[in-house]
Amino acid sequence: MFPTEEAANDWFESIIWPDGNRHCRKCGSTRTKAVPNAKPQPYWCSDCRSYFSVRTGTPIARTKIPMRKWAIAIYLCLTSLKSVSSMKLHRDLDVSQSSAWFMLHRLREAWAWRCGPFDGPVEVDETYFGGKRKNMSNRKRKELAKSEPGRGPVGKTAVVGAKDRATNKVKAKVVTSTDKDTLQGFVSDSAKRGATVYTDEALAYKGMPFHHEAVKHSVSEYVRDTAHTNGIESFWSMLKRAQAGTFHKISPKHLNRYVAEFAGKHNVRELGTLAQMRDTVASLVGRNLLYRELTAHNGLDSGARA
Repeated sequence: MFPTEEAANDWFESIIWPDGNRHCRKCGSTRTKAVPNAKPQPYWCSDCRSYFSVRTGTPIARTKIPMRKWAIAIYLCLTSLKSVSSMKLHRDLDVSQSSAWFMLHRLREAWAWRCGPFDGPVEVDETYFGGKRKNMSNRKRKELAKSEPGRGPVGKTAVVGAKDRATNKVKAKVVTSTDKDTLQGFVSDSAKRGATVYTDEALAYKGMPFHHEAVKHSVSEYVRDTAHTNGIESFWSMLKRAQAGTFHKISPKHLNRYVAEFAGKHNVRELGTLAQMRDTVASLVGRNLLYRELTAHNGLDSGARA
C-alpha cells in the first residue's frame, strides 16, 4: 500500500479530506491551492493566508518523519496484540529510539477518547500496576515501607475500568484513589441510570444507585449466574501481558496513555485492519501533543520511558 512517500501522503489525505474537497486545517476555508515544489508546505489558504498540509491540526504536525513511516507505524501498532515497544519501532522504521517513543505517544492521542455511558449490563473492576516488593532490593523495600506502610497495592498505581456486555466496549483510566467517591463516580460516568452493574465485593461499590450484584472473590466465588467480572478482567490480563512482555516497565506518568491505547484498540477490534487504520488517522484530527508537554513533570507522574 505504501511503496512511496507520495502513496502514503495520498492515503492520509483520502482520510482527512474524504470527499476530495481539500480545506484549510487552520480556518476551514476551501479557498486553497497547491504550492509549487510543496515548499514550505504543500498547500496555501487564501483566506487565513497561511501554509498547511495534511499533518496540520494533528499530533504529527511538527515532525519531519516521512508519512510512509507513520503509516507503517500505525499498521504495526494495530496488528501487534501486545503493542510495539519503541526499541522495536526504532529498528523497524530506522528512526532513533527517542523519535519512535514520541511517535507511539502521538499515536496514542488517537485512542485517548472516552466512550460511554453504557446501557449495560456493565462490569466494573480495578487493578494495580507497579513493581512487586519481592523483586525489590532490601534498601528500596525499606524505603517504601517507611513512606507507604502497608500490604497489597501499596506503592502501586490504580486503574479502574468498565466493560459493556452489550457492545463489548471498554472504558478505563488511572485513578489516584480507590475510595468510594472515586469508584462510584467512575461507575456513574460509565453506566446509564437503570443499568445493571457487576463488581467484586469491595466495600467502595456498596450503596450505588444502580441494580448492583457482586461476586465474592475472597471466598473463591467468581461466577454466580450472570454476575461476574470476567470480561473486564480479560482486558486487564492483556494489558498486563503487554506490560510484562513488550514494555517491561510503564511509569505512572504515562500509564494513562497505555491504558487509553489498549482500550481504544479493544473498542475497534471488530473492524478490519484497514478500517482500524483509517479510524486511527481520523481520530488524530484536532489533537496535539508537544514533546515538552509529554516530558513535563506532573502530579502522579515521574518515571522512565517504556
